[in-house]
Amino acid sequence: MFNIFKKNCKKLLIKAPVDGDIVDIVEVPDEVFAQKLVGDGVAVNPKSDIFVSPVNGVITTVFPTKHAIGIKTLDGIEIMIHVGVDTVKLNGEGFTTFINEGDKVKIGDKLLQINMTIVKSKAKSLISPIIITNMGKIKEYKKIIGKATAGKTDIIEAVI
Repeated sequence: MFNIFKKNCKKLLIKAPVDGDIVDIVEVPDEVFAQKLVGDGVAVNPKSDIFVSPVNGVITTVFPTKHAIGIKTLDGIEIMIHVGVDTVKLNGEGFTTFINEGDKVKIGDKLLQINMTIVKSKAKSLISPIIITNMGKIKEYKKIIGKATAGKTDIIEAVI
């Protein structure tokens, strides 16, 4: 599977940012994500309202509409968590963030909370992509599909 013994290779484990069911990115009801135009990864159909950091790193982006967060790992891998589909149109309604750009985070640190009733009623879908946006730095990766627990279940294993 992974040849982590190759010189200069490191393994990165990306955890689930929220409790839910993990699916392949191609199942997201949005062409930009499904066609991997932003990057590759998985998506989660959330079963809870709290999103946590899936990696150790630094917050690089908190969208003004609070629907998406960028994190750069200590190894330079860029992860984007995009909550729901067409949620940018909510202009922050139903979202509460607990972090700011430049904050250091560890796996499991609380990033944001959503009001599931509001977001579910006003967005196209709650399904939330978790994307590696700089795939050129990834040598090998494996997506792990199934049920996931926030901050605990691996959803992507990557060799960088």
